[in-house]
Parts: sequence; C-alpha cells; structure tokens
Amino acid sequence: MGTWWMWSGFAVLVITLLLVDLLLVGGGKQHKVSLKEAAIWSLVWIGVALAFNGAIWWYLDAQAGRELANQKALEFFTGYLIEKALAVDNVFVWLMLFGYFAVPAELQRRVLLYGVLGAILMRTGMIFGGSWLISQFHWVLYLFGAFLVLTGGKMLWMADKEPDLANNPLLKWLRRHLKVTEHLEDEKFFVIKQGVRYATPLFLVLILVEISDVIFAVDSIPAIFAITTDPFIVLTSNIFAIMGLRAMYFLLADFADRFVLLKYGLALILLFIGTKMLLIDIYKIPIAVSLGVVAVILIGSMLLSLRYSRKSPSA
Repeated sequence: MGTWWMWSGFAVLVITLLLVDLLLVGGGKQHKVSLKEAAIWSLVWIGVALAFNGAIWWYLDAQAGRELANQKALEFFTGYLIEKALAVDNVFVWLMLFGYFAVPAELQRRVLLYGVLGAILMRTGMIFGGSWLISQFHWVLYLFGAFLVLTGGKMLWMADKEPDLANNPLLKWLRRHLKVTEHLEDEKFFVIKQGVRYATPLFLVLILVEISDVIFAVDSIPAIFAITTDPFIVLTSNIFAIMGLRAMYFLLADFADRFVLLKYGLALILLFIGTKMLLIDIYKIPIAVSLGVVAVILIGSMLLSLRYSRKSPSA
C-alpha cells in the first residue's frame, strides 16, 4: 500500500511532529526534562501512532475491505511494538554514554534531538534499500533471519557484561584526531579558544550516539521485515517508534537500573523473529501469534526484572 498522497501526507506529518518536538517539548531551551513531562509526551507520541494506525484501518476498510484493513493494522501495530521494544536497548546505551561523560540531564536534550533526527534519516534510507533488496532477491530474508539469530545469541551471551568505553577504538581515534576540551561547554559542540577550534566532550557523545543509531538500525530493521515487506508499513511504524524515543529516554532514565533482565527479553525477541524469517517458506507464523509472543516476552521480562530488583536491591 502507499499512494503518492499517502507518502506525502506522512512526510508532512513527520515534519510537523519534529517541529513540535523541537519547539514545544522543553520549549526549545536548555532544561532538565521532568518525569511528568516525559510521561506526558510519551503518551502523546504513542497516541499519535495509534491514531495513524486507526486512520490506516479506516481507509482500507472503506476502500479494500475489512480483511485487508485488519491485516495491515495488525502489521503496523506489531512492527511498532517490536521497534519500540528494541529501541529500549538504544536508551540503555545512551544512558551509559551520558553517564561516562558525566553529561547532566539539562544538557542531554540537544544531543538526543540530533540523535533522533539522524536515526530517522538513516532508517529511511536503510528501509528503502532493504525493501528493494527483498523485492529483487527473496533469499535476502534468510540472511536477515540468520543475522538476527546470531545477534540475539550474542546479546544473550553479552547481557551481563559491561562495555569498556575507556578502551573503545572509535573514541580513542576521535581523541587522537580532534582537539577536545577537558570540560563541557553548555550545549555547544565546538568552541573557539585562542583562535583554535576545539570539539567539546558533548560532540564526542553525539558521534557515539549516531554510531549507536546505525548499529541498532542494523538489528531492528531486518526484524520488522519478518512481519511485513510493505515499505509503507515498515517505514511508518519504524519512524513513529523513533519519534517518541527522546521522551521515552527521559521517562526510563530514572528506572533503567530496575529492568536488569530486559536485555535477555530483547535477545529472545530477536531470536524468535530471526527464526520466524528462517521458516518463512516452510511455515508462516501468523502475525497475531508474533504479536502475542513479542508482547509476552517484553512484559514478562519487565515484570521479572522488577521482581528481581526488589529481591536483590544491590543488583
């Protein structure tokens, strides 16, 4: 699906939402986003995504029949849930980066804004590229499936290991090739000192955030192709999941340490989706079943995390 006016309308909607996010969320000024503010805007972004899904269902129900409307709406919602779940891992990485560089909450907003914008642009290109590959070479789905299974297995293996940012090759390379100030300079990425241009630690954070966006896009985009290969559904559900990522970050920032088992749940989701893709020509798992499995794994891992953290506060 996806006529020229649907693509155009979606583009206008995304641009409008980005302007709202830039000018209204936080008023476009430096400040610490409160838990209440993050919760309200998280609900707003989820509501907008569900309203868009409802509009898809309403249009298709009138134009193509109830069966197709139900199918596409279920594809959108399942894809949205998967992308939203996998985006949580992205949030954990952002928390680690801000913690390592000691970036206070009031200086994180600008980095996250550019991070979300970069993620939208990169994912749009990767989705169109992936859709073209799948339309030309069906066997690419098997590569995606195998990649997701390997990634899920690696995530299970590495779930309890802490990354060593101090020895990160990219960070070492950036420090060798850039003049970097010792301290943050408010929200500035570059400053001029004695006629010399210096990058600030916040710029290093931005580079690492954008790199993490690429890495997680490589994981999450193949996952949604297991649900549908319709470019319109893949792109719209993905972008809507990303749009609310900044608000979700501030919502989870104070509670991330309580979801100690969530990484295991995300790894199981990747393993399930990868297996689904590998079996696509043998047995096609219904979308409703996929939605149920993903929801059960996600909710189960969150509830077990809360129970575990209550029993073991030191964890």
